[in-house]
Amino acid sequence: MSKEITTISGNIVDLFNSRIYPGSLKLKEGKIQEIVEENKSYSTFIIPGLIDSHVHIESSLLPPSEFARIAVIHGTVATVSDPHEIANVLGVAGVYYMIENAKSVPLKFYFGAPSCVPATNLETSGAFLGRAEVEELLQSKEIKYLAEVMNFPGVINNDSEVTAKISAAKKYFKPIDGHAPGLRGKDLAKYISSGISTDHECLSKEEAEEKIKLGMKIIIREGSAAKNFEELISLVPEYCESLMFCSDDQHPDDLITGHINLLVKKALNYGIDPFKVLRIASVNPVLHYGLEVGLLRNGDPADFLVIDNLKDFNVLQTYINGKLVAEKGKALIPRAEPKVVNNFQAQKKTGDDFLLPYQSGKINIIEAIDGQLITNWLKSYPRILNGYVVSDPENDILKVAVVNRYQEAKVALGFIKNFGLKTGAIASSIAHDSHNIIAVGVKDEDICNAVNLIIENKGGISTVAGGQKIFLPLPIAGLMSNEGYQEVARKYIAANQMAKELGSPLKSPFMTLSFMSLPVIPKLKLCDRGLFDGEKFKFIDVFGE
Repeated sequence: MSKEITTISGNIVDLFNSRIYPGSLKLKEGKIQEIVEENKSYSTFIIPGLIDSHVHIESSLLPPSEFARIAVIHGTVATVSDPHEIANVLGVAGVYYMIENAKSVPLKFYFGAPSCVPATNLETSGAFLGRAEVEELLQSKEIKYLAEVMNFPGVINNDSEVTAKISAAKKYFKPIDGHAPGLRGKDLAKYISSGISTDHECLSKEEAEEKIKLGMKIIIREGSAAKNFEELISLVPEYCESLMFCSDDQHPDDLITGHINLLVKKALNYGIDPFKVLRIASVNPVLHYGLEVGLLRNGDPADFLVIDNLKDFNVLQTYINGKLVAEKGKALIPRAEPKVVNNFQAQKKTGDDFLLPYQSGKINIIEAIDGQLITNWLKSYPRILNGYVVSDPENDILKVAVVNRYQEAKVALGFIKNFGLKTGAIASSIAHDSHNIIAVGVKDEDICNAVNLIIENKGGISTVAGGQKIFLPLPIAGLMSNEGYQEVARKYIAANQMAKELGSPLKSPFMTLSFMSLPVIPKLKLCDRGLFDGEKFKFIDVFGE
């Protein structure tokens, strides 16, 4: 890594006074000691570093130490990170794993205490974080906030466990993140009045505006599957101080191409005031969460970027605490070998485990929506072969399965539309939020083989079609790789590409698949205990209602 610098010059972008002027930063011991305005001409611009205001690092398939090596290239200097993926697998120990691993790199990771582990009591997870565990985390100085409260029915209905966690966050003066897609009216007012201060799940501009007027901060999201930038960016002129940017869940193929810098560049290309855009990307999260991240003021940590201009927004250099950590597309952070931790008990399956005898009538079908976490709910007569319901690739109705990874149990089966596979199967041990194994495919044999690849390796992503297979091992909690980011991205891209060659039209088949088992997001999902109605919050049968 480069040595700490003492002086750097350029056109300084002052977001607090909305002005740009030529000048130099005088640095000492990682902080800005003085800012000197000059009567010179510079070709580059110095701006505060970018912040991802809501991200699950695990979704990059990388531990924090490796995630940092990509993120700094794109100008990210800090993240507000919810470690609930690994917490669902390993509990409090998983949260501390992320904190300790993150300490090996200079990027500033700010972790929250996961509020919903598991997301509901309707699925099997590897751990449970009750009020005692959450309060233990919130007492730590290393925990900045209570992470997204996904169980909004629990808030509205005064669930004692949910209420206790919210009360603990207030006790320790920590912000509370929300997660309430589509929530409006009186229920929304009660949700916000409980103390929940952000939401990244808005489905429309009108919904976001209602939430802002009730006091919420809205986080504009562009992840690998879920996106609401186009829907919400027009809020910026009027509500700049109530907005932040996030990626939420971003897989390695997308992360290699860009991070929060892409949202900034997109907003700038829309002709939006650069001061407002950069405030959303830097200032607002620092102020809301109380982050120790510099914003180009005297005495601040020396966290900043050098860019070419405020139109093309090419990141030339990234500095954290006065040290150069990335330059011209290359990370200057050395790779750290991560420790491998896991919780994986599933045993290999046979084809018979994926058989579903036909009962009668129509079947309930999950309809996946590209780029969304919500699903639609369809009904149709199934294709039947030898008395069993099987995939119907001609009508794009494919079998979906969830296999419990924590204990031996019957495989949960259902059907899904819009994955488009004509042959083969895909499977993953990333299945929000409990991270059992989820698979979708045409033939039971391929589904079984894709699942068994994951079981044999205690985590991973697989694409299988007959004798062909592509596999990315994820030995860290079944969620993250212990390889370098370039190799992880290469393997992920190959698995994704093979899925598309098998017929999938989805932009990110594995990312979409990973959310098809998340019961707290409507309308219909499949978790390890069966098909779940996310609107009425109850299990239903595959057949009929």
